[in-house]
Amino acid sequence: MIFWENFRIAFKAIYANKMRSVLTTLGIIIGVAAVVAVVSIVQGLSFVISNELGGVGATYIEVFPERDPNNPDFAGRDVKLDLADAEAIVRNCPAVEKLTPIIFQGGWINYGGKKWSSQVFGVNEHYMEIINHYTERGRFITADDLQARRHVVAVGETLVKELGLGPDPVGKEILVGSNPLTVVGVMEKKGKFFGQDRDNTILIPFTTAVSIYGETASRQMVLEVKARTPEVTEAAKDQITETLRKTHKIAEGKPNDFKVMMQEEILKIVGGILGTTTLVVGAVVGIALLVGGIGIMNIMLVSVTERTKEIGLRKAVGARRRDILLQFLIEAVALSSTGGVLGILAGVGGARLITMIKEWPTLVSPESIIIAFAFSAAVGVFFGFYPARKASQLDPIDALRYE
Repeated sequence: MIFWENFRIAFKAIYANKMRSVLTTLGIIIGVAAVVAVVSIVQGLSFVISNELGGVGATYIEVFPERDPNNPDFAGRDVKLDLADAEAIVRNCPAVEKLTPIIFQGGWINYGGKKWSSQVFGVNEHYMEIINHYTERGRFITADDLQARRHVVAVGETLVKELGLGPDPVGKEILVGSNPLTVVGVMEKKGKFFGQDRDNTILIPFTTAVSIYGETASRQMVLEVKARTPEVTEAAKDQITETLRKTHKIAEGKPNDFKVMMQEEILKIVGGILGTTTLVVGAVVGIALLVGGIGIMNIMLVSVTERTKEIGLRKAVGARRRDILLQFLIEAVALSSTGGVLGILAGVGGARLITMIKEWPTLVSPESIIIAFAFSAAVGVFFGFYPARKASQLDPIDALRYE
């Protein structure tokens, strides 16, 4: 009963000085809100990326040019991947099942007097199986389309909506720049990712992309690969590395001018980046909590001074040192915990606001809320102990005489 009575007294004191209490716990509120919001963003991003990479499967491999500007071995070298590299991989890597080169270009798309900016991807007929992204209506690009350099295109849902292609876009002709292309398919909806609309894309045959954008574009590509089975993915990576070192004529002991990454490696890199971000933010949050804790200690010392007579009176009627210590310690914890609750509400609200405004994925987990609240309570215990101990050690006679 005494324990809960102390809690009642503590919250009554906080409520009696509302503005002072809010200003005192401002550091706690900011720190906890930052913890909840940042952890929510990091967990949301991690969840979405894991799902995306999980969707393409454990057999997914990405190959892209990589150049170290500080390495003299790259001086004067044209760092690129081209169609000859893709053909060499298909020919010499038995662990590779499928491969698509990809050219990325941005451009204006026109239809019926409407104009819309979109991402243009030059790919081959294996793109759907490698990326695990299929057509919802119509068909996809075929080997015959690539062979004949046909001006055909598979479009995303955003383009269908923005250009007003209607419920049946298949067969309609759009302009990519000044080049007419016939819509043969509509891709499955993928939604937005960190504000980027993944349905605002068009997919055209790789050979058609080369004819539209020129040979220079074909030398600025990435290769996306599917290994035959998850068990041979590592072998596929080694075979690709060996093949590209030969085609690029890289001498033994010299660094690669390309990077071959499996799904697991991409996840590790992303996890490392997110972990570093969390640590940096955690350090900033730690400073905010420290400032908040000092504020609580300061206000509790003021409170002890203001209530010296009350402490003397309680001791005079039989309160023990530990009773006084517990009373003021509970008040400090109640103050910091209240700040923690307000910070959690602000953090969850901030995460939801970021999702609404920026369309960033956020995931508020119960664990992050529990940890944030526990930290705020711990700050109250740590920084409230000294003022509580000082209050408990007051001499009752001197306290009653205090003016």
